[in-house]
Amino acid sequence: MKKTLLITLLALAGSYGIAGAQKPELIVSDKKGWHSIGNATVNFQKDRDEIIVLGSNRFASIQFSVKDAPIYITSLEVYFESGDKQDIVVNTQIDAPGKSEAIGLNGGERSLKKIIFIYKTLPNHKDIKAHVEIWGLKTNTDKK
Repeated sequence: MKKTLLITLLALAGSYGIAGAQKPELIVSDKKGWHSIGNATVNFQKDRDEIIVLGSNRFASIQFSVKDAPIYITSLEVYFESGDKQDIVVNTQIDAPGKSEAIGLNGGERSLKKIIFIYKTLPNHKDIKAHVEIWGLKTNTDKK
């Protein structure tokens, strides 16, 4: 009985960690310009974060904004609603505060499903975690 309870509790704790790693973001505006897609506070053990995008999710480019501590983004996996995937090699350090260059998405403005970014947390003298925001550029959403 105790063994079954322990296994059940461990399974629940594991599923909570998986669910907590996914950060769904709801985009509600279709206006042209840059819109916040999602954010994450990255830590020193994890080297991969996933942002799930819901709602008005059509973007032509994405950009990263970093606060509090620098990070080194190695690559991105961008998943589209169509089922396509775009692998992007970034290999860029972003100081805090700072922004990446705009990263164009294949095929112009497209519906995003999720973005996975792979990074290295850079050491800093206070062991501060970096806060990363992902922004998306809407270009032609005002069409009727």
